[in-house]
Amino acid sequence: MDHIVFLTGRLAEKNLIRVLEGMAPTPFSWEIREIGLQVAALMTADMIRRRVPAPLAAQRVIVPGRCRGDLDALSEHYGARFERGPEEVKDLPQFFGRETQPFDLSRYETEIFAEIVDAPRLDLDGIARRAREYVAQGADVIDIGCLPETPFPHLEDAVRRLKAEGFRVSVDSMRSEELLRGGQAGADYLMSLNLDTLWIADEVPATPILVAREPGDPASLDAAIDTLVARGRAFLADPILDPIPFGLAASVARYVRLRERYPSIGIMMGVGNVTELTEADTSGINAVLLGMAAELRVNAVLTTSVSLHARRAIREADVARRVMHAAREAHVLPKGINGDLATVHVKRPFPYSAAEIDDVARGVRDPNFRVQVSAEGIHVYNRDGHQVAGDPFALYPQLHLEADGGHAFYMGVQLARAEIAWKLGKRFDQDQPLDWGCAADRPEQDLMVWCAPGETKKR
Repeated sequence: MDHIVFLTGRLAEKNLIRVLEGMAPTPFSWEIREIGLQVAALMTADMIRRRVPAPLAAQRVIVPGRCRGDLDALSEHYGARFERGPEEVKDLPQFFGRETQPFDLSRYETEIFAEIVDAPRLDLDGIARRAREYVAQGADVIDIGCLPETPFPHLEDAVRRLKAEGFRVSVDSMRSEELLRGGQAGADYLMSLNLDTLWIADEVPATPILVAREPGDPASLDAAIDTLVARGRAFLADPILDPIPFGLAASVARYVRLRERYPSIGIMMGVGNVTELTEADTSGINAVLLGMAAELRVNAVLTTSVSLHARRAIREADVARRVMHAAREAHVLPKGINGDLATVHVKRPFPYSAAEIDDVARGVRDPNFRVQVSAEGIHVYNRDGHQVAGDPFALYPQLHLEADGGHAFYMGVQLARAEIAWKLGKRFDQDQPLDWGCAADRPEQDLMVWCAPGETKKR
């Protein structure tokens, strides 16, 4: 059995004891060392080396999640493996629970085709720039979308430019002439070919993506599939996902029936018809659609990022396909695998109760304000008292910051974040930006270096 040492600060020590005792029986023995520091989040590797004598009679040492410095160097110095734990003590049960069931999110089965829907209106640099953005968000194939009644004289050049930059490319058009041009220029995929335009697949090596003559004509899709199966030709089949309320449920049934009829063919699902045309947060929509894709072993999804409410749809699809693949392979529900799709609410928004926060507040002996959130509201406390309210404006008069503009600005930012977190049910950590999952890029943080001073601390 491993022996684990937990390093902490004075204010967090009692909570840490309660959490570890609440985890009993643990598969490890443990001890806590308070290293003479009030706020555990301010711990650094240099501070540990100065205050904790070596060696440590332990196999592992858990330090706070925001501890800065080189933990590998500490491991070598103390002869025990140093690890960053969670940022909140209350998350320790989940931290250790993850060790027993790790999920590999590097794997997925469904590729993402990201469509540049207005490609004819962009120049080559604009098309290439959009492609790079989409690939950075998780796209595997860049789909060049053609527009009805819109000339596309630089179609071939666009295909060649993207291929030269190392991208896989598809061309999407309702005009046979444009599909043929795209295939001759070197496109990897062509959509959408039906039984009447299947001849194009004989003219170019691109992989065809097959559709029915009409969505309600599955027999024509089956005939196209059977033709290419007989030829031994690779393809993807797309029964077309219809938007709400114009046949979504019936179109899902088409996918189910297609998979039943053809257990091993490649299938594509165009999820953009639902994400783009439904005014709702796309992270949840992508979670459901990619979950169905995992169940049906859909090989590719076609998505778009046109409407501003769907501007993160590609990134969301990337997260969703990995989570749903992991859930399917592990035979578990898609819970506790990754929280990036929960962009607005989180599962455990308020780790501490009002009573627990009050207990910590009573131990504070300095004038620095701490801000926390519980189910009851926003908590602000220092040595002069503990205030709780749901409205930051109700708290401000008690702060007495009229003569300190920088500090007032700082507290305004923290209280605004805290109010958002409290109302939505999100996790709030003082001095940290709110985490919006895959809905926004996370700022990079290098825990190997000291935290730079905030703007209100600069002169």
